[in-house]
Amino acid sequence: MDVTIYEVAKRAGVSIATVSRALRGTGPVAAKTRERVLKAVEELNFTPSRLGVSLAEGRHAANGIVFPDLAGPYYTQVLLGYEEVASELGRSVVILSAKGRTRVNDLIKDLAGRVDGMLIFGHVAPEPLIAELVRLGVRLVVISRDPLPGADTLRSENTASARALADHLAGHGYERFAFLGAPLAAGDDVDERWRGVRGVLGGAIEAVATREYTVECGFDAARRLLEDRRRPEAIVCSDDEVALGALLAAEELGLDVPGDVAVTGWDDIMAARHARPALTTVRQPMRELGARAARALDELITGVRDTPRHQILTTELVVRSSCGHHPQEVRT
Repeated sequence: MDVTIYEVAKRAGVSIATVSRALRGTGPVAAKTRERVLKAVEELNFTPSRLGVSLAEGRHAANGIVFPDLAGPYYTQVLLGYEEVASELGRSVVILSAKGRTRVNDLIKDLAGRVDGMLIFGHVAPEPLIAELVRLGVRLVVISRDPLPGADTLRSENTASARALADHLAGHGYERFAFLGAPLAAGDDVDERWRGVRGVLGGAIEAVATREYTVECGFDAARRLLEDRRRPEAIVCSDDEVALGALLAAEELGLDVPGDVAVTGWDDIMAARHARPALTTVRQPMRELGARAARALDELITGVRDTPRHQILTTELVVRSSCGHHPQEVRT
């Protein structure tokens, strides 16, 4: 692991602020002290980073957000909720999208040096990097991930709602199911949804890869499934975009939804209620996720609290037409 400004300070017997001043010439440092700092830098082969120096010098009135991807309504809604609150708090927002980028870890560390705190989505930052940022004193809120030492975590509830969805589908009498949304990352939202439905449906449901959580990938995966003679009777999708792709695949193959195959989603984006048939899904508070994250990060930055907190927001099963016929259709 790279040498940090903390290790230089320890070797020289000074504070990290003194190391910063000695290296950048931004304040008074005694000649002997500067000598000790430079000697420690040489012995440790330390390369000053913006992250370490900025942490030593103070605040930036800006927050950073690291997304795996910026495409799609889910990320848009979370970002809107975050930005609204950050703006009220007088903070600007710097965004980093990891999609298609190389050296993402270095980009995240560079961003951390230019902001007062960061919101990180899911597994876009590996656990060792999260641990390093925490050790360096970066204020962190992580969305859609299991609790991590030293960081706030925030997510929507997944397992109970997934079980409720699976129970509802089983009540329709379906026997063969597919879950579109692999590959799965342990502890992320989609993995929790998969575990929830599998806990109810057992071996009657299989996980099917979609590469990405998009309409196009949902269409491709669903089309392959639906062309098989032993096609599933119900397709449980990891999110609404994948589900919309499955609806399009069924339509292209001349299959009726829900007569020939049931389809469900997750998120309750605007298109879900306007699809035909309207999409049964699980509603999660996307904009509230962003708003809560912004408030949590501000509490850490301003010192209102220094103890990490794990928040779980409530979700809700929304039954519409795409999962099967009901005595009285619910329009939500």
